[in-house]
Amino acid sequence: MEALKEHTIAFSGLADGAHEFQFTLEPEFYAAAGDEDLEGGQMTVDVKLEKSSTLLVVNIHLKGTLALHCDRCDGPLDFPIDGKQQQIYRLTGQEEFEDDELVSLDSHAHSINLTHYIYECLRLALPIRHVHPAGQCDPEVEQVLNKMEVEHDPHPDPRWEVLKDLKDKQQ
Repeated sequence: MEALKEHTIAFSGLADGAHEFQFTLEPEFYAAAGDEDLEGGQMTVDVKLEKSSTLLVVNIHLKGTLALHCDRCDGPLDFPIDGKQQQIYRLTGQEEFEDDELVSLDSHAHSINLTHYIYECLRLALPIRHVHPAGQCDPEVEQVLNKMEVEHDPHPDPRWEVLKDLKDKQQ
């Protein structure tokens, strides 16, 4: 995901201590994401930055609704999102490395861009399957899906009982 300048925080002029920032995800964010699942939405991102001489601890909290398509009926779906993520930046001139939460910054760095981490937080807050609550899918699609539904026999296949008996005999 390309970095957007509106998600850049210049930390070099900030005093040590806690600082708060707030962003609203604009259509440019969803376009830059290049993710066909994300069509837009009303998302607010609250960022709490704790600065010290050697670390930046960034807590990202995003909340709002995301415009998606239902995986069951393909209708429009406003999905509520509430996600949190922490990112830690180490301010040293040492060898750069990166793991899930710890990023090493050059000692001459003066700003951080959070676009990628906001996107990451958004994707991690989404469940794998996006569906309407029961009974709210498109009624026409529901009818077709109900016609195609396969009835399952509640009785297990008798071959499993034979295998279970063999297993019990061995024990």
